Amino acid sequence: MSDFVYQENIVPYTRAELVAKVAANLSESRFEHCLRVEATTIQLAQKNGADVERAAIAGLVHDYTKQLPDETFIEVIKTQGFDPELLNYGNAIWHGVVGAYFIERDLEIHDETILNAVRRHTIGAPEMTLIDQILFVADFVEPGRNFPGAEAARETAMADLAAGVRYEILNTLTFLIQGKKQIYPKTIDTYNAWVPTQAK
Repeated sequence: MSDFVYQENIVPYTRAELVAKVAANLSESRFEHCLRVEATTIQLAQKNGADVERAAIAGLVHDYTKQLPDETFIEVIKTQGFDPELLNYGNAIWHGVVGAYFIERDLEIHDETILNAVRRHTIGAPEMTLIDQILFVADFVEPGRNFPGAEAARETAMADLAAGVRYEILNTLTFLIQGKKQIYPKTIDTYNAWVPTQAK
């Protein structure tokens, strides 16, 4: 979305300046993923009547810390009042939950709607705003994703955003369980709040 122009004073940068800052922190492939997520958040926001600019910014910056060293995350968890339980997990959780700290510090984004969406994009939450849901789903269904069921996930998300959230959290937990992976407890909280509602 190279022609997308920020209209509000949410960040102290133009889109081009913010793009450059994000690109400088990531590999080319990870940065391209962020651009695809940005485009997908715009599409989902327009479709669902959400704040397009906040969705776009969240999409662009959501993986800003994805490639930071573990030691950097660990230091911040220990010194900035994060839940010590986070130390039992890794980057897959940290780059969302802890990543928002770096985004606020380094990119001067103080908008809580955007920061919360970043915090929740890896684990979801029992209650999510429209922007939270949009980023959560956009990261999962952006066009570069090609996991088994990706097209069904995209179709579901575009038809019904909440259904897209349910599809993603069920898919993620199934993947983790089948792989006998450790599951962050708040991910289970998201599942309990979202997935069983399909049967109600």
